[in-house]
Amino acid sequence: MIQLEVPATTANLGSGFDCIGAALGITNKIIVETKPNGIEVDVIGEGAGEVKRNEENLVIKAIKKVFDKADASLNGIKVTLINRIPIARGLGSSAACIVGGVVAANEILNKPFDNQQLLKIAVEMEGHPDNVVPAMLGGIVISVVDNDGEVRFIKISNKIPFNLVVVVPDFIVRTDDARKVLPETVNYRDAVFNVGRASMLAASLALGKFQHLGIAVEDKLHQPYRKQLIPCMDRVMETAKAYGAVACFLSGAGPSMIAITRQHPQILGNAMKQIYAKKGINCSLFYTHITSSGVKIKHPEVYTHGNHYKKIWR
Repeated sequence: MIQLEVPATTANLGSGFDCIGAALGITNKIIVETKPNGIEVDVIGEGAGEVKRNEENLVIKAIKKVFDKADASLNGIKVTLINRIPIARGLGSSAACIVGGVVAANEILNKPFDNQQLLKIAVEMEGHPDNVVPAMLGGIVISVVDNDGEVRFIKISNKIPFNLVVVVPDFIVRTDDARKVLPETVNYRDAVFNVGRASMLAASLALGKFQHLGIAVEDKLHQPYRKQLIPCMDRVMETAKAYGAVACFLSGAGPSMIAITRQHPQILGNAMKQIYAKKGINCSLFYTHITSSGVKIKHPEVYTHGNHYKKIWR
């Protein structure tokens, strides 16, 4: 039996489209057990009534992918998902499943693959690295896939020393739908705009020059197009800034939005939530932070006490 804890992630951080991501202090737990035969999936928490419980489950797919890569046979598996990460809300729920699955499978097989190889498998499944890399490694990560398909990344050790307010509207935006609204080509000026902002974002985060975050998260490559899928997006961003947010951006493909604030996160969060409430849209709020921890693996140790056995997790 293996227990894993995998963080939620936010991708893009505004201007860093498909290449900058960060791990958040919201986690899913995944418990994986081998069994003689068959597939069993239990789901507790987020998605309990909608997550697939068969071979189409994303954690199961990730486990099978690693077994296939290792030329190993998978007889049976039981997966228990204890979910806190909202599903299809732009907070890396699919990346958490993929990372949890590939890491669990690697542990079961006595680690035939190193982290770099696991990242490659995970990115192949996800299609882009901005969520799976921070889910695996933690922190803020800049990552790209080179011409040979290898994942290249730089983890920024400096964490944002502020509060993060995550506003999660009660509707979903599928990543596929969020990509369909993007144009096939972009204006040259828009490309230059984002290159400058993304460069400033990376430098601000790496050097701790957080006074530049407000302009550094500005974007013209994806957020202007995706707002047609997300009611009130502009108004929520304006409200966040009016209530003292250092920066505000769409999290991944949305519809969740994240505000970075120095103080009074609850007041700011409630103000953002009220914008949706006026439109009859319910929201959840998370108050969290950037975490330096990626996926954590816990193995049970069995000890005896008299005639009784007990498992503890290390």
